[in-house]
Amino acid sequence: MRPKKIIGFVLMIGFGALLFFNFGSQVGGYMGFAEAEASGAKAHVVGDWVKEQPTNYDVERNVFTFHMRDEAGVVREVQYNDPKPANFEEAEQLVIEGYAGDDVFIADYILVKCPSKYNDERGLQEQADASSMP
Repeated sequence: MRPKKIIGFVLMIGFGALLFFNFGSQVGGYMGFAEAEASGAKAHVVGDWVKEQPTNYDVERNVFTFHMRDEAGVVREVQYNDPKPANFEEAEQLVIEGYAGDDVFIADYILVKCPSKYNDERGLQEQADASSMP
C-alpha cells in the first residue's frame, strides 16, 4: 500500500473517532426523569404537562417553570431559561432536552407537540363517510 493511502485511512479513522466522541456524548438519548438523574448526562424526556400544578414565568430571571409527568409517571419541576413556548397550553406531549438537577430538570429546549389540524379534519371526514354509508 502507498504511504499516501495509509495516511488517508488514518486521518479518516481519526476524524470519525473525533466526531463519534464529541457528538455521541452530548445527548444521552430518550429517558425518564429517574434515568436522567442517574446518568447525569444531557437527556431528552418525553411527557405531559401537569395542568394541576402551577406555572410561573419570572420576567427578571427570564425563567419559565412548570411541572411535567414523564412516561413512567414521575413528576418533576422543569425550569426553562426562556419564555413559555407558543402553543404550550394546547400541547398533547412535550419533549424536553436538558439536565436533571436536585428534584428539578433544567431544560435547554422544549418541543411542543400539538394536535394536528390535518389529523382532526381527516378524522371528521372519516366519520362523515361512515355515517353516510347504508
